[in-house]
Amino acid sequence: MAAPEPYHAMPTPLPSQAGKMFLSLFPSIMLPMFMAVSDQTIVASALPAIAATLGDVERVSWVVVAYLVAGTIAAPVYGYLGDVFGRRRLMFIALSIFILSSIGCSMAPSINWLTFGRLMQGFGGGGLMSLSQALVGEVVPARLRGHYQGYLAAVATVSSVLGPVLGGFLTDHFGWRSIFLVSVPVGLIAMVLIFRLPSRPGTRDESWSFDFLGLVYFVAFIAPVLLALEQARHFDWESLTIIGALLVMAAGSFVLLIRHENRIPSPLLPLSLFRQGAIWRGNGMAMCHGAALTGLVAFLPIYLRVVRDMSASETGMMLLPVSIGIGLGSITTGRIMARTGRTMAIPTVGLCVSTLSLLGFVFIAPDLSVRGMGFLLTFTALFMGTVMSVVQVTVQTLAGRKLIGAAAGSVQFSRTVGAAFGTALMATILFATLAATDPEAAGLLSSLLGQGTSALAHLDAARRTIVEAEIAFAFRCAFSMLAVFTCTGALLAWTNPARRIG
Repeated sequence: MAAPEPYHAMPTPLPSQAGKMFLSLFPSIMLPMFMAVSDQTIVASALPAIAATLGDVERVSWVVVAYLVAGTIAAPVYGYLGDVFGRRRLMFIALSIFILSSIGCSMAPSINWLTFGRLMQGFGGGGLMSLSQALVGEVVPARLRGHYQGYLAAVATVSSVLGPVLGGFLTDHFGWRSIFLVSVPVGLIAMVLIFRLPSRPGTRDESWSFDFLGLVYFVAFIAPVLLALEQARHFDWESLTIIGALLVMAAGSFVLLIRHENRIPSPLLPLSLFRQGAIWRGNGMAMCHGAALTGLVAFLPIYLRVVRDMSASETGMMLLPVSIGIGLGSITTGRIMARTGRTMAIPTVGLCVSTLSLLGFVFIAPDLSVRGMGFLLTFTALFMGTVMSVVQVTVQTLAGRKLIGAAAGSVQFSRTVGAAFGTALMATILFATLAATDPEAAGLLSSLLGQGTSALAHLDAARRTIVEAEIAFAFRCAFSMLAVFTCTGALLAWTNPARRIG
């Protein structure tokens, strides 16, 4: 199958027209993106309260996992359907599913009910993310897309960091059910804003038929991979058999998926896209970026609590520099793209600088003051913000008008899988290092999370010093992976042949 022709959007509008376009388009796509991303993390702060109300503590993590699995599956599916039926229509469907499932979650009488509700939320949220990205590619001229993608990347990052803070506030003051009910009025406002978008027809023709078998193979591939990664986070040797079985199932489904998608005229996953070097490298960059950023946001609070003995509020404040840095980096990158037309040179430099600063964090973090650590995190995040807007603009431009949705879905899918892989790998390295050097220190880690360094009070001074050093070393090993992810992303950006946009 031949590679699709790149889609060249309408000519760049005048400054006054560009301003009107921004005011009409950005609020309409920003709110759905905010809802979808914040709901990935908003539940984290409420899990203890949910477990106390509904019981089944051992299964409460499925409330988070269900959303992740469903959202990962939904992103490319909505991209595919949006190309065929039109994106505005699909956005209404995704919002309806999200709102109704949010109401269902707020009424949940059991963990099983809540898990199913979160699964349905994920099916709506995954669509909101990929459709928001695709709407930019559909409406905005190629040269201006960097502006919008930069702002969207900033919104996505701020939403993911703000989620736990908002979830904790709502749970403390209004109960955990309020974190789901708040999505209802916000979703209704988003629906009203979507009416402002132009209605554009899809590309469906009489020969088109939905790729049901491809969807079955895709679900059978993705679900086991994500479940295996979730098992790997806990690093339980007894779970290795389960992980192995899940990966074997995923591998078999992947082979069947590729064979099937190559044979049919309307594939769920247009493999012709991934035969283009610029596109698969772009998706690889998204995967590395997701792994690095999510790993940093997930493990930094644990590190600050366990090693630096910071309170929950103090660790939350330390995430603000990451959010600010990513936001500024994304917006600045979008402006540079719009003015110069250059793409891959920006993340090449940005990820190289991020790699060096992350290595610096690994080696000098114990000696940094709180202010110094905040500055270093802001600097690191600023250059990590050079990636996602470049990736989205590049992949969507090369995919062409008919496959913009599939392209946006593939980027969101790659980033989500990278995030799951990155956090799982870092958890495995952390616990494996501790288990190999000092099993007792590994056993104390959960106590340290709850009590801080006071959990080591029963140890004598010499033993306490050793345990603290071993735990700090394990965290250094885990954080070293962040530099590996960003360095790999820099290599993919440097070798990417798509250097400019028109």
